[in-house]
Amino acid sequence: MAQIISDLKSKGKKIIHCHGVFDLLHIGHIKHFKEAKTFGDILIVGLNSNKSVKSIKSKDRPINSENDRAYLLAALESVDYVVIFDEDTPLEAMTVLEPDIIVKGGDYTFDTVVGNHLAEVVIFPTVEGHSTSATIKKIDNSN
Repeated sequence: MAQIISDLKSKGKKIIHCHGVFDLLHIGHIKHFKEAKTFGDILIVGLNSNKSVKSIKSKDRPINSENDRAYLLAALESVDYVVIFDEDTPLEAMTVLEPDIIVKGGDYTFDTVVGNHLAEVVIFPTVEGHSTSATIKKIDNSN
């Protein structure tokens, strides 16, 4: 990946980075990626691995495997690359990716965005009524 990044940077491409679990894709995620892509040329999505999700969420997560989640993300028009990381945060991967801009959702602030010292940070407003946790809760309550 480092060689790809080097090639893109040498061509003057602006790299945008988003990261998260993206366990159950919903309209909020899609709008987030589409908006993120408007800030540059190449959108790289950092994806928490299965191991990482279990560590930061719960033993019952993820719902979908890292390979399934990566496949779905890669199929989106606005996403150029998906990078799976095992750590609880993507900081190690981000030092290799050298993003110009990091885009996170409205439940974050500049201070809580991992890698805020590496790149410009853009906070995209949360799409009200759409969250993976709310969807899981709704499914659980329907049983």
